[in-house]
Amino acid sequence: MLLGDLGADVIRVDRPGKGGLAGLGRVTCRSRRSIGVNLKNPSGVEVVLDLIAGADVMIEGMRPGVAERLGIGPGPCLVRNPRLVYGRMTGWGQEGPHRDRAGHDIDYIAMSGVLGAIGTADGKPVVPLNLIGDFGGGSLFLVLGVLAAVLECRSSGNGQVVDAAMVDGAASLMTMFYELRAGGWWDGDRGLNLLDGGAPFYDTYETADGGWLAVGALEPQFFATLLRLIGLDAFPVDRQFDRRSWPDLRRQLTDLFQTRSRDDWMEVFADSDACVWPVLSMDEAQRDPSNRARGLFVEVDGSAQPAPAPRFSRTSPEKPSPTPGPGVHTAAVLRQLGYGDDRIQRLHETGAVFGPGLESG
Repeated sequence: MLLGDLGADVIRVDRPGKGGLAGLGRVTCRSRRSIGVNLKNPSGVEVVLDLIAGADVMIEGMRPGVAERLGIGPGPCLVRNPRLVYGRMTGWGQEGPHRDRAGHDIDYIAMSGVLGAIGTADGKPVVPLNLIGDFGGGSLFLVLGVLAAVLECRSSGNGQVVDAAMVDGAASLMTMFYELRAGGWWDGDRGLNLLDGGAPFYDTYETADGGWLAVGALEPQFFATLLRLIGLDAFPVDRQFDRRSWPDLRRQLTDLFQTRSRDDWMEVFADSDACVWPVLSMDEAQRDPSNRARGLFVEVDGSAQPAPAPRFSRTSPEKPSPTPGPGVHTAAVLRQLGYGDDRIQRLHETGAVFGPGLESG
């Protein structure tokens, strides 16, 4: 999705009879074309290798060894296209003791030390959606590695394999916290530190109407602004980082924020640098005037969804294209490869490819 949003011509190879989890993929499979191929058919494998021959990048997300068994591992692909960047996405990596085991985001962030650092001091680890393992440590590091390899290939003329493991990326995202811990700035327990909700000036607070505010007054000048606007001028700013003062400050902030509604408080903080913002639901985020002014969300095929990011001064693409049905572009892509209608029809009849309209040739 990310590469397609940014203008790459992405072709997804869909397998027969596989629609994924119910309801998933309607948005995240946008900005690409779909070709239906049966990789258990030798002629289907040849179709994919023909696609790879003219591609900059191939991405696969199967367990280690599966692509090799299907005949589309790095060996035959790089023989067909020596400049190919072969991106591999797994949870545990291509090597290591857990390479063949199943897992999900929660398992990868647990093993990398991320999950154990998130949550309150007196509670259990809190699952941060599946943002850190799947998307941050997985997809973003894969895209970074793939694009770096494409750039390197421009000078060397050689492709290579990019091994992106979610456990690796999740650990990398924790680099600053491992640094803080090594320097004595981070307690070993969660919920007691500067950026994990332990500091009263970097936490969330409930308001009188049951809403929530996110307080991020980290720097002293922002902390001073916060104190002034809520009427706690008497609290000495120079004690901001004195942990002995944190329990009392938290009690005062908790009591104060429960005296007004979320929207009333936002009027107090309007146009200030107190670093206080409302905690919006997904529906509220779509309706928020500042988000609408920024164009943070777009509507594609009747579905509201986040807009492509980041943005470019010259080459930002148009609104994302809707998610295609499996195999919708099979005939068009094969013709682009130089396949004639008779050959396409034979491939369909032998079960190597599928897609709407192929029945009639």
